[in-house]
Amino acid sequence: MSLNLPAGVQVNAPIHPRFDEILSFEALTLVARLHRAFEGRRQELLKARVARQARIDAGELPDFLPETKHIRESDWKIAPLPKALERRRTEITGPVEAKMIINAYNSGADSYMTDFEDSNSPNWYNQIQGQVNLFDAIRRKLSFVNEAGKEYALNDTIATLQIRPRGWHLDEKHVLVDGQRVSGGIFDFGLVFFHNAKEQMARGAGPFYYLPKMESHLEARLWNDIFVMAQKECGIPQGTIKATVLVETILATFEMEEILYELREHSAGLNAGRWDYIFSCIKKFKKNKDFCLANRGAITMEVPFMRSYALQLVKICHKRGAPAMGGMSALIPIKNDPEANEKALAGIRHDKTRDANDGFDGGWVAHPGLVPIAHEEFVKVLGDKPNQWAKQRNEVFTARDFLNFQPEQPITEVGLRNNINVGIHYLGSWLAGNGCVPIHNLMEDAATAEIARSQVWQWVVSPKGILDDGRKVTADMVRGFIPEELAKVKATVTAQGENTATYDQAAKIFAEMSLSADYPEFLTLPLYEAMD
Repeated sequence: MSLNLPAGVQVNAPIHPRFDEILSFEALTLVARLHRAFEGRRQELLKARVARQARIDAGELPDFLPETKHIRESDWKIAPLPKALERRRTEITGPVEAKMIINAYNSGADSYMTDFEDSNSPNWYNQIQGQVNLFDAIRRKLSFVNEAGKEYALNDTIATLQIRPRGWHLDEKHVLVDGQRVSGGIFDFGLVFFHNAKEQMARGAGPFYYLPKMESHLEARLWNDIFVMAQKECGIPQGTIKATVLVETILATFEMEEILYELREHSAGLNAGRWDYIFSCIKKFKKNKDFCLANRGAITMEVPFMRSYALQLVKICHKRGAPAMGGMSALIPIKNDPEANEKALAGIRHDKTRDANDGFDGGWVAHPGLVPIAHEEFVKVLGDKPNQWAKQRNEVFTARDFLNFQPEQPITEVGLRNNINVGIHYLGSWLAGNGCVPIHNLMEDAATAEIARSQVWQWVVSPKGILDDGRKVTADMVRGFIPEELAKVKATVTAQGENTATYDQAAKIFAEMSLSADYPEFLTLPLYEAMD
């Protein structure tokens, strides 16, 4: 099957059934125009990230920007939100796979964030078939039949759709404009916006988006300018697009107000993206000899730096008339173990109770079975109100609060092995095309895999990377544990009836990424280059 391509556009990938509908001449024309207008700025911003990291590596500590003080101190609000975004007490997330889309839409959640990024393995088929799935879902035409013959279809009442394109650091290697790769984010956004924005407007719920991995307000400004151009190109009124920004980098914490300000005509608030946030902290301070975090399980939302960040997000959002969304609870229901399941459900209740009492307007869950619990805890605080935008927080946080990285202990062999096990298991699944994987009763995505390999790297290089029994974590120790944990992963995967073909490669990649002399910026970058 051949495509009718605009001048300068190349598509170097197979065209499966219906892909030509998505990769239409008109849709790719929009993508090409956005690329030509904004790719130079994206590259400049990525270079600015590298320069900022070099300064942090040299000892610079982040702080609030003096040049944007006037934004923080002036009186402004984001633009009014449409009714469809007023009630977001429960939000469910997941990849753009047909069964997941249907189950999430039907879950009873107020909102559903469908994901082209961290919970989606971004091979060519997944990305474009995901676009086909959303095209059908938005028009209420999506259905699915599994191997056992069970049919899935959309209910009459469904969640409000929000769509997450890829972050600024990711390319779409299969599509070139003027010989240059397009941004994965521009590609995902451009296609889904072109095909669906007017349909979503007609149905009164969209177009709405989630924006990941930003590190500065200038990166938010880039998204805002893309929105302005896309709306103009497609004849859609300015300000129709609404987007929630995931605050999942330590640097973005210092620019929350500026990010809201840049997107103020298109803003739908901020979200506390906790797992990527922990990964960001490790990455940004990887060369700081005083920085070393404890086992992943000890880094809860109640530790000092996470608590300060979460409350600051609520404070800033409500000050500016914006929704404040709580982050993901990775716990999932546990079948065939009532005691463990009750413990997991209690963890969800604790998480959502805290978020609701802190002032968050809603929170994320990873599984449809958890929607009722999350909903119940927010209703206890909100009652019949759709949100608590009026709740104001008055704490004053300083840079020291956001940089108070505790606890440093415990670091245990169990924690080290768990990081290795989770990292290998997730990478093996990702290479096989699955980016959202239940492992040890948690729903893991790229963010949690990043924490796993980053902690291993950090514990090896940091003088504080000492196990609770006194042993220093070393590269040789990690190399010794990797084959043992690989064997456990393969046994688990085999027991689940799945193929283990990708797991040897996953273990090799995990070793390279966690033990290399130079810390790799993102796990997914070399992985993406290796996939189809």
